[in-house]
Amino acid sequence: MNCKIGIFDSGIGGFSILGELKRVLPNENFLYYKDSKNNPYGEKTEQELFHITSAIVEYLKIRGCRIIVIACNTATTRCIKKLRMVYPELIFVGTVPAIKIACDGGFQNTIIMATPSTIESERISELIKGNKKESQKFYLLPCKGLAHLIELQKQEQIESLLLKLFSPYQNKKIDSIILGCTHYSLIKKEISKIFCHATLIDGTKGVAQEVKHQMKLNNLEMARNKQEIKVVTSKI
Repeated sequence: MNCKIGIFDSGIGGFSILGELKRVLPNENFLYYKDSKNNPYGEKTEQELFHITSAIVEYLKIRGCRIIVIACNTATTRCIKKLRMVYPELIFVGTVPAIKIACDGGFQNTIIMATPSTIESERISELIKGNKKESQKFYLLPCKGLAHLIELQKQEQIESLLLKLFSPYQNKKIDSIILGCTHYSLIKKEISKIFCHATLIDGTKGVAQEVKHQMKLNNLEMARNKQEIKVVTSKI
Protein backbone atom coordinates (compact mmCIF):
# COMPACT_ATOMS: atom_id res chain seq x y z
CA MET A 1 0.00 0.00 0.00
CA ASN A 2 1.46 3.36 -1.08
CA CYS A 3 -0.17 5.41 1.66
CA LYS A 4 0.54 9.12 2.06
CA ILE A 5 -0.26 11.51 4.87
CA GLY A 6 -2.35 14.38 3.56
CA ILE A 7 -2.15 17.81 5.20
CA PHE A 8 -4.03 20.97 4.34
CA ASP A 9 -4.32 24.54 5.53
CA SER A 10 -5.31 27.93 4.15
CA GLY A 11 -1.72 28.60 3.13
CA ILE A 12 1.63 28.43 4.89
CA GLY A 13 0.43 28.09 8.49
CA GLY A 14 0.37 24.30 8.44
CA PHE A 15 4.08 24.16 7.60
CA SER A 16 4.68 24.33 11.37
CA ILE A 17 2.82 21.03 11.75
CA LEU A 18 4.46 19.55 8.66
CA GLY A 19 7.87 20.29 10.19
CA GLU A 20 7.00 18.34 13.34
CA LEU A 21 5.48 15.49 11.34
CA LYS A 22 8.65 15.19 9.28
CA ARG A 23 10.64 14.82 12.48
CA VAL A 24 8.51 12.18 14.20
CA LEU A 25 7.64 10.20 11.04
CA PRO A 26 10.90 10.10 9.04
CA ASN A 27 9.80 7.19 6.81
CA GLU A 28 6.48 8.57 5.62
CA ASN A 29 5.44 10.47 2.52
CA PHE A 30 3.52 13.73 2.81
CA LEU A 31 1.23 15.62 0.46
CA TYR A 32 0.61 19.19 1.63
CA TYR A 33 -2.23 21.21 0.10
CA LYS A 34 -1.61 24.93 0.51
CA ASP A 35 -4.98 26.57 -0.12
CA SER A 36 -3.78 30.14 -0.67
CA LYS A 37 -6.68 30.81 -3.02
CA ASN A 38 -9.21 30.61 -0.19
CA ASN A 39 -7.16 32.29 2.53
CA PRO A 40 -8.34 33.34 5.07
CA TYR A 41 -10.58 30.50 6.29
CA GLY A 42 -11.51 32.39 9.44
CA GLU A 43 -13.89 34.71 7.63
CA LYS A 44 -15.80 32.06 5.65
CA THR A 45 -19.27 30.81 6.54
CA GLU A 46 -19.56 27.22 7.74
CA GLN A 47 -21.22 26.21 4.46
CA GLU A 48 -18.48 27.84 2.37
CA LEU A 49 -15.76 26.27 4.47
CA PHE A 50 -17.22 22.77 4.24
CA HIS A 51 -17.48 23.10 0.46
CA ILE A 52 -13.80 24.14 0.31
CA THR A 53 -12.49 21.51 2.71
CA SER A 54 -14.46 18.61 1.22
CA ALA A 55 -13.04 19.42 -2.24
CA ILE A 56 -9.52 19.33 -0.77
CA VAL A 57 -10.24 16.03 0.99
CA GLU A 58 -11.40 14.57 -2.35
CA TYR A 59 -8.15 15.73 -3.96
CA LEU A 60 -6.03 14.13 -1.22
CA LYS A 61 -8.07 10.92 -1.14
CA ILE A 62 -7.70 10.34 -4.88
CA ARG A 63 -3.92 10.66 -4.48
CA GLY A 64 -3.65 7.91 -1.89
CA CYS A 65 -4.04 9.71 1.42
CA ARG A 66 -5.70 7.51 4.03
CA ILE A 67 -4.99 9.84 6.92
CA ILE A 68 -5.61 13.57 6.60
CA VAL A 69 -4.36 16.28 8.95
CA ILE A 70 -6.50 19.40 9.10
CA ALA A 71 -3.69 21.83 9.94
CA CYS A 72 -6.11 24.65 10.65
CA ASN A 73 -7.98 25.40 13.86
CA THR A 74 -10.89 27.06 12.05
CA ALA A 75 -11.44 24.19 9.61
CA THR A 76 -11.16 21.68 12.45
CA THR A 77 -13.66 23.34 14.77
CA ARG A 78 -16.12 24.01 11.97
CA CYS A 79 -15.80 20.99 9.64
CA ILE A 80 -14.13 17.91 11.13
CA LYS A 81 -17.31 16.31 12.51
CA LYS A 82 -19.09 16.54 9.16
CA LEU A 83 -16.02 15.42 7.21
CA ARG A 84 -15.79 12.31 9.39
CA MET A 85 -19.43 11.55 8.64
CA VAL A 86 -19.04 12.03 4.89
CA TYR A 87 -15.69 10.17 4.68
CA PRO A 88 -15.85 7.32 7.24
CA GLU A 89 -13.12 5.44 5.35
CA LEU A 90 -10.57 8.19 6.09
CA ILE A 91 -8.80 9.06 9.33
CA PHE A 92 -8.88 12.74 10.26
CA VAL A 93 -6.60 14.40 12.78
CA GLY A 94 -7.57 17.95 13.61
CA THR A 95 -5.94 20.96 15.20
CA VAL A 96 -7.52 22.81 18.11
CA PRO A 97 -6.16 25.53 20.42
CA ALA A 98 -3.99 23.90 23.10
CA ILE A 99 -6.24 24.94 25.99
CA LYS A 100 -5.71 21.69 27.90
CA ILE A 101 -1.93 22.22 27.85
CA ALA A 102 -2.36 25.70 29.34
CA CYS A 103 -4.70 24.40 32.03
CA ASP A 104 -2.46 21.45 32.92
CA GLY A 105 0.53 23.80 33.02
CA GLY A 106 -1.04 25.83 35.79
CA PHE A 107 -1.03 29.15 33.93
CA GLN A 108 -3.28 31.76 35.54
CA ASN A 109 -3.82 34.42 32.86
CA THR A 110 -3.99 33.12 29.32
CA ILE A 111 -4.78 34.83 26.03
CA ILE A 112 -6.28 32.60 23.35
CA MET A 113 -5.38 34.05 19.96
CA ALA A 114 -7.47 32.70 17.08
CA THR A 115 -9.51 33.68 14.07
CA PRO A 116 -12.96 35.15 14.80
CA SER A 117 -14.54 31.93 13.53
CA THR A 118 -12.53 29.74 15.89
CA ILE A 119 -13.15 32.05 18.85
CA GLU A 120 -16.91 31.87 18.25
CA SER A 121 -16.96 28.08 17.85
CA GLU A 122 -18.64 25.79 20.35
CA ARG A 123 -15.47 23.72 20.60
CA ILE A 124 -13.56 26.56 22.30
CA SER A 125 -16.21 26.82 25.00
CA GLU A 126 -16.14 23.04 25.48
CA LEU A 127 -12.36 22.97 25.88
CA ILE A 128 -12.34 25.80 28.42
CA LYS A 129 -15.24 24.36 30.41
CA GLY A 130 -13.74 20.87 30.41
CA ASN A 131 -10.21 21.86 31.49
CA LYS A 132 -10.22 25.20 33.32
CA LYS A 133 -9.38 25.34 37.01
CA GLU A 134 -11.23 27.84 39.20
CA SER A 135 -8.32 30.28 39.54
CA GLN A 136 -7.47 30.35 35.83
CA LYS A 137 -8.58 33.18 33.55
CA PHE A 138 -8.86 33.02 29.76
CA TYR A 139 -9.09 36.03 27.46
CA LEU A 140 -10.54 35.27 24.03
CA LEU A 141 -8.83 37.38 21.39
CA PRO A 142 -10.25 37.28 17.84
CA CYS A 143 -7.43 38.28 15.50
CA LYS A 144 -9.27 39.32 12.36
CA GLY A 145 -6.95 39.65 9.38
CA LEU A 146 -3.77 38.49 11.13
CA ALA A 147 -3.46 35.12 9.38
CA HIS A 148 -3.90 36.82 6.01
CA LEU A 149 -1.13 39.33 6.78
CA ILE A 150 1.15 36.46 7.78
CA GLU A 151 0.33 34.66 4.54
CA LEU A 152 1.30 37.81 2.60
CA GLN A 153 4.38 38.35 4.83
CA LYS A 154 3.42 41.96 5.57
CA GLN A 155 5.87 42.44 8.44
CA GLU A 156 5.12 46.06 9.39
CA GLN A 157 1.38 45.51 9.27
CA ILE A 158 1.70 42.33 11.36
CA GLU A 159 3.62 44.17 14.09
CA SER A 160 1.20 47.09 14.05
CA LEU A 161 -1.84 44.81 14.33
CA LEU A 162 -0.28 42.83 17.19
CA LEU A 163 0.31 46.01 19.18
CA LYS A 164 -3.32 47.02 18.65
CA LEU A 165 -4.69 43.57 19.56
CA PHE A 166 -2.56 43.20 22.69
CA SER A 167 -2.90 46.74 24.08
CA PRO A 168 -5.93 45.97 26.32
CA TYR A 169 -4.03 43.14 28.04
CA GLN A 170 -0.80 44.87 29.06
CA ASN A 171 -1.86 45.07 32.72
CA LYS A 172 -3.43 41.61 32.99
CA LYS A 173 -0.26 39.76 34.14
CA ILE A 174 -0.43 37.49 31.10
CA ASP A 175 1.69 34.37 31.66
CA SER A 176 0.75 32.35 28.58
CA ILE A 177 -0.57 32.84 25.06
CA ILE A 178 -2.25 30.06 23.11
CA LEU A 179 -1.55 30.28 19.39
CA GLY A 180 -4.94 29.13 18.14
CA CYS A 181 -4.06 29.37 14.45
CA THR A 182 -1.17 27.55 12.80
CA HIS A 183 -0.16 30.76 11.04
CA TYR A 184 0.60 32.36 14.42
CA SER A 185 3.40 29.85 15.09
CA LEU A 186 5.31 31.65 12.33
CA ILE A 187 5.38 34.95 14.26
CA LYS A 188 6.46 33.77 17.71
CA LYS A 189 9.33 36.27 17.80
CA GLU A 190 7.02 39.20 17.12
CA ILE A 191 4.57 38.07 19.83
CA SER A 192 7.36 37.54 22.36
CA LYS A 193 8.61 41.09 21.81
CA ILE A 194 5.34 42.35 23.27
CA PHE A 195 4.87 39.70 25.99
CA CYS A 196 8.45 38.70 26.69
CA HIS A 197 7.60 36.77 29.89
CA ALA A 198 4.64 34.84 28.52
CA THR A 199 4.92 31.20 27.47
CA LEU A 200 3.71 30.63 23.90
CA ILE A 201 1.72 27.44 23.46
CA ASP A 202 0.81 25.72 20.21
CA GLY A 203 -0.41 22.22 19.43
CA THR A 204 2.06 21.10 16.77
CA LYS A 205 3.74 18.38 18.85
CA GLY A 206 0.42 16.99 20.04
CA VAL A 207 -0.92 16.81 16.48
CA ALA A 208 2.19 14.98 15.23
CA GLN A 209 2.03 12.47 18.08
CA GLU A 210 -1.65 11.80 17.37
CA VAL A 211 -0.88 11.17 13.69
CA LYS A 212 1.89 8.77 14.68
CA HIS A 213 -0.52 6.99 17.04
CA GLN A 214 -3.20 6.69 14.36
CA MET A 215 -0.70 5.39 11.80
CA LYS A 216 0.36 2.61 14.17
CA LEU A 217 -3.18 1.87 15.34
CA ASN A 218 -4.42 1.46 11.76
CA ASN A 219 -1.34 -0.39 10.52
CA LEU A 220 -0.48 2.37 8.02
CA GLU A 221 3.22 2.77 8.84
CA MET A 222 5.58 2.36 5.90
CA ALA A 223 9.22 1.20 5.93
CA ARG A 224 10.68 3.49 3.28
CA ASN A 225 14.32 4.34 2.77
CA LYS A 226 13.60 8.04 2.36
CA GLN A 227 10.94 10.59 3.05
CA GLU A 228 9.10 12.33 0.22
CA ILE A 229 7.26 15.63 0.56
CA LYS A 230 5.10 17.24 -2.11
CA VAL A 231 3.47 20.65 -1.77
CA VAL A 232 0.66 21.76 -4.07
CA THR A 233 -0.90 25.21 -4.08
CA SER A 234 -4.43 26.12 -5.07
CA LYS A 235 -4.54 28.57 -7.97
CA ILE A 236 -4.71 32.18 -6.86
